[in-house]
Amino acid sequence: MAGRINDDDVKVVRDAVPIDAVVSEYLQLRSAGGGNLKGLCPFHDEKSPSFQVSPSKGLFHCFGCQEGGDTIAFVMKIDHLSFSETVERLAAQAGITLRYEEGGYNPSSQRGERTRLVEAHKIAAEFYAEQLSGAEAEPGRTFLAERGFDQAAAEHFGVGYSPAGWDHLTRYLRGKGFTDRELLLSGLSQDGRRGPIDRFRGRLMWPIRDISGEVVGFGARKLRDDDNGPKYLNTPETAIYKKSQVLYGVDLAKKDIAKASRAVVVEGYTDVMACHLAGVTTAIATCGTAFGGDHIKILRRLLMDNGSARVIFTFDGDAAGQKAALRAFEDDQKFAAETYIAIAPDNMDPCDLRLVKGDEAVQDLVEPRTPLFEFAIRQIVNRYDLETPAGRAAALDEAAPIVARIKNGSSQHEVAVQLAGILGILDTQFVVKRVAQVARWARDRGGRGPAAEPGRSPRSPAYEIQAPQGTSGPALNFRSPAHRTERELLKLALQKPELVSPAFDAYGEDEFTAPPYAMVRHCIEEAGGSEQGVSDGRGYLARVLEAVPDDSVRKLVTELAVEVFRGKTIDEMYAGHHLVQVRIRAVDRRIQDITGTLTRLASGGDPERYAAVQNDLWVLQQYGQSLRIRGADAL
Repeated sequence: MAGRINDDDVKVVRDAVPIDAVVSEYLQLRSAGGGNLKGLCPFHDEKSPSFQVSPSKGLFHCFGCQEGGDTIAFVMKIDHLSFSETVERLAAQAGITLRYEEGGYNPSSQRGERTRLVEAHKIAAEFYAEQLSGAEAEPGRTFLAERGFDQAAAEHFGVGYSPAGWDHLTRYLRGKGFTDRELLLSGLSQDGRRGPIDRFRGRLMWPIRDISGEVVGFGARKLRDDDNGPKYLNTPETAIYKKSQVLYGVDLAKKDIAKASRAVVVEGYTDVMACHLAGVTTAIATCGTAFGGDHIKILRRLLMDNGSARVIFTFDGDAAGQKAALRAFEDDQKFAAETYIAIAPDNMDPCDLRLVKGDEAVQDLVEPRTPLFEFAIRQIVNRYDLETPAGRAAALDEAAPIVARIKNGSSQHEVAVQLAGILGILDTQFVVKRVAQVARWARDRGGRGPAAEPGRSPRSPAYEIQAPQGTSGPALNFRSPAHRTERELLKLALQKPELVSPAFDAYGEDEFTAPPYAMVRHCIEEAGGSEQGVSDGRGYLARVLEAVPDDSVRKLVTELAVEVFRGKTIDEMYAGHHLVQVRIRAVDRRIQDITGTLTRLASGGDPERYAAVQNDLWVLQQYGQSLRIRGADAL
């Protein structure tokens, strides 16, 4: 293939870029023991970390979804790049000059489409930033100054100005070697009568960066009265820009979000600027769309879903702001973090608040005060006449399912008592029992309430992996070494969780080949994982049993919880042996699958795809060898 990157250079790039540094740009990593790091997998939704990184080996692997590989494989997967594009990007970051074999390489024509679009946006951002100092951009500088932003603030956030002419940027990018097709695909230009013209003209420009810091789009604010377009105009959906998957300011805020376990969600670009300049450096905003499930996935990876995590939403106090708050609450259960709402006095947004009352007022605004669920409850009950028995009963019927969705059992009870007070119902226990009844309905129906969708886990958010619908599949075979080992590991997780935690919690359901055992693994995860069992003992087993979908699984759980172990000495060495054996078999199965894929690809197809799959195979083989040599230390 013309322009193939030299193999030695690929190895140099792979060795030069630390995998933990690259992965940390996308999610928060914490120690997993043995020199490894763990975090929430960016490739599938999960509540407990099953994604592990080994800096010493330069490898990552998720034991939930089975994604794994080295630094190159990680970037390819998460940013949807080709093998060559990924190596080029990592080489540029490390300052490595690549060599290309077989001649004929022309970077401007042979680089992948995504790389070209990102380059166009980077150049466009620099172009817009330079224009902000020109005479034509005076209205833009005035707009910023009136909101308390000086030149340094504009430079920090990369704010720029798009000239009012028809094709200033288009001509500039053509001069940099970009084709008309690339300009249209990027969203920076649009079709005109005589060819492409600038999409953004005479507007204040905010570059929108993804979590890795690359410019993927723009937000543009109208400045002139003769501009008939919308007040704010965003980049259209492109190959690199999906508004439901980007958060403005996340590139600047991600490290502080991870460090503080706190994120502040505001409504606009200037609000993010105001918060950061006021010292609230965990502020981010959506880009012309409501805060939704994909945004939550980004924050969850940064927050690590630990018990102290906080997400604070700031909304205007008007009807639109209240509607936005209630919409955010609909997704509340997708967080493991506690969620709060902050409404500024006089309905001011953070930008106005900073301007009128200073930085301390902004800092005070985002201190957690009102839980989002409490705000949602009050918005609901305020619609009813609480002076009448019928009004109180109707309000209870609508509010009870909301309280029933609260994750923590003791918190649910406490809020149910508060709900009784809000409604003016003297019989507090009646309200508590009503909420508990709704919660049971949710568990029985596998959802959040009486009308939940079938098949959804009682504790899981709508977007998470659904529980297996039964235990269909090959029957348990006690002569099977794999089934015996899996059974023993589950017994350890139920009876002696302290011996297998936290390693067990990183094991995916598909590592258990017997479907009934996979279901038990799922129930343990729903109960909080074996780590929960270390601290809670008997209550942990009760929660596992609450999570079972039917009597057959319930019987299996109780059987495993009391069955005698096969070994004589049940210690860390015994537990480690079973952890390793289950993992080795899972790795071997994956190697077999990939080997089959390679065989198919060898007969013809995409050489780049073949190289990437071959790389995956090498990574898994190295990991399997490490497990066999080092045992539990390799987990």
